[in-house]
Amino acid sequence: MDVIFNWIVQYGYLALFALLLLGIVGLPVPDETLLAFAGYLVFTNELAPLPTAITAFLGSICGITLSYGLGRRFGPALIQRVGPVVGLHADDLNKMRAWYGRWGKYTLIVSYFVPGVRHLAALAAGSSRLPLAVFALFAYTGGLLWSCTFIALGYGLGEEWTHTSNHIHRLFAGTAGAAFIGLAVVIIVRKRTRSG
Repeated sequence: MDVIFNWIVQYGYLALFALLLLGIVGLPVPDETLLAFAGYLVFTNELAPLPTAITAFLGSICGITLSYGLGRRFGPALIQRVGPVVGLHADDLNKMRAWYGRWGKYTLIVSYFVPGVRHLAALAAGSSRLPLAVFALFAYTGGLLWSCTFIALGYGLGEEWTHTSNHIHRLFAGTAGAAFIGLAVVIIVRKRTRSG
């Protein structure tokens, strides 16, 4: 964690952009903690507010667009290959496409706020062939809300940041763990219901 903070302090906006891009794609970067730290640096005048917000927004939307592209390019083939192992079939892909076209796009806004889910939401949107313009409208809106929320949190905490940063990281790590467990339970229940 300290290494990441040092990169932000040393390389500023470039490091913020690159780390957010990689974190959104799925590498183990503590995105929310990173954004809150950037907000703290705005509080201490080490970073400027508008460039920080723009950089965070661009890093997040570039990362989620890359995830969408990977899902669009490799998702359907991957589902065909490993789908039967986890109980997913071609019919499920068609249902997912229909669901994403109607409701799934809205999850792109809120999924940013659930660690782990935002990565999967973008991949699923790409796999379902959600049109890029629709994806961009909802995903980029979510990225703007998410990045500004956590930058504002770090700014608002001010000097308290140093006392609360570990708590923030643990909170979101726990949320990510709960989200993955919930997803695993849903997949297992669906598989058992279908086979039973």
